Amino acid sequence: MSDRVAENKVHQTLRLRRLGIDTYTDPVLFMNKECHIFRSEGFEARARVKVTLGSRDIVATLHVVGANLLAFDEAGLSECAWALLGAAEGAHVHVSHPEPVESVSRLRAKVYGTRLDDDDMRAIVRDVAAGRYSDLQLAAFVTAMAGDRLDAAETVALTRAMLDVGERIEWAYPIVADKHSVGGLPGNRTTPLVVAMVAACGVPIPKTSSRAITSPAGTADTMEVLAPVDLDVAAMRRVVEKEGGCIVWGGAVRLSPADDVLIRVERPLDFDSEGQLVASVLSKKAAAGSTHVVIDMPVGRTAKVRSSSAAQRLSGLLRYTALSLGLQLRIEETDGTQPVGRGIGPALEARDVLAVLQGASKAPTDLRDRAVRLAGAVLELAGAASVGSGGTAARAALDDGRAWRKFQAICDAQGGLRDPPVSALSHVVTAPNAAVVAGFDNRRLARVAKLAGAPTARAAGLELHVRTGARVVSGEPLFTIHAETRGELAYARDYLASQSDVVILEQR
Repeated sequence: MSDRVAENKVHQTLRLRRLGIDTYTDPVLFMNKECHIFRSEGFEARARVKVTLGSRDIVATLHVVGANLLAFDEAGLSECAWALLGAAEGAHVHVSHPEPVESVSRLRAKVYGTRLDDDDMRAIVRDVAAGRYSDLQLAAFVTAMAGDRLDAAETVALTRAMLDVGERIEWAYPIVADKHSVGGLPGNRTTPLVVAMVAACGVPIPKTSSRAITSPAGTADTMEVLAPVDLDVAAMRRVVEKEGGCIVWGGAVRLSPADDVLIRVERPLDFDSEGQLVASVLSKKAAAGSTHVVIDMPVGRTAKVRSSSAAQRLSGLLRYTALSLGLQLRIEETDGTQPVGRGIGPALEARDVLAVLQGASKAPTDLRDRAVRLAGAVLELAGAASVGSGGTAARAALDDGRAWRKFQAICDAQGGLRDPPVSALSHVVTAPNAAVVAGFDNRRLARVAKLAGAPTARAAGLELHVRTGARVVSGEPLFTIHAETRGELAYARDYLASQSDVVILEQR
């Protein structure tokens, strides 16, 4: 390297400062608007830039700040970018224009209606996982997949591509079980119960779960109230080898990293795509080393799957894709007309789980029965119980305390069992007159819980006091809103005041 080139290299570097800014999974670089590199390279705010530190490089979104935050020869990184680069305070990074993202032409073709093959999907997903796509390009890809825009072959191609760009776990067990719910039903927190019952019956079930996307709580959010879930692959393996099961956050083990990037964009768009749902679920199951998977598919007017015809279509796509991956699949179509259990929100759902495991007299029977049914289906699919007897075996593990002991052991192995927090504030919503509870709007109930702070505020959410068919009198509690701040409680109450039929009451 000539002296001139070496000198230019030095001039193109910036000294790093850690600003502590959380941008979730979006890598961001912060640069002074008077920075010589910013001006010389012709950068603009929101431009995509290549950031190199030693042998590592990332593509980040550029945000421009004033001199009061960064000096002209300094750069700041978001926490995500800092971790990706393995950065250290004061280190020097090289900033330049990134290479063109070639796969964008394939994305453009999909937007205009062209079918994508395996190579197309692999190219796009590889660039998505590497962080080369801007948020606008990610939104275009998510939109191009929404609705029914992916056929069966494209769904398989997307699933394989998402599987190929992440890590894969292999187990020494001939059968590795798993269970997943397609979502859309508040409070449907059966996974911790299913894992406890199945593992107590001797079937390995290493469960990787997601955080909330559009719901008030994901399984990882609820489980994190009770025990650490941010385990890497080595720690996850130790827990499973010791206890036969685990419940960990899938994002920590990078089993399908492209899916985590897409979910970040899907969340604000609130798009439902059958193809992307199937690819998300099955790529992570295959990556986690699962061989036998039970799918819980709640069906109801305000659930994610709203009709029997929609359930049939989604089931066919799941089975077709699972077959291509060599997965054994069983789908349980369940009631999606009302929430499951009493709690909606991480801590409130965790309390329901503990009540069922401990055999408490006031434990929600609907949550218990659904979990027993799903655990029984897992045991039958895995060959640990004969057809028709899985539910009996699962219930026995719950009734005799084996499931509770196994759950405690799993929590201990993951870092220790802890008590769920309790909200600081609450507001009781009562029946305006005597009536019969005819149903619930699952989506609006979830919205109230989210406005109250869930899942970020772990003690926030809703606690239901009635079920469909219950008779109530004027002033009788329907549900309680829980919040950790007055502002969030006010948000939830204001929204509720503008809605009708969150709990559907009929005069009879």
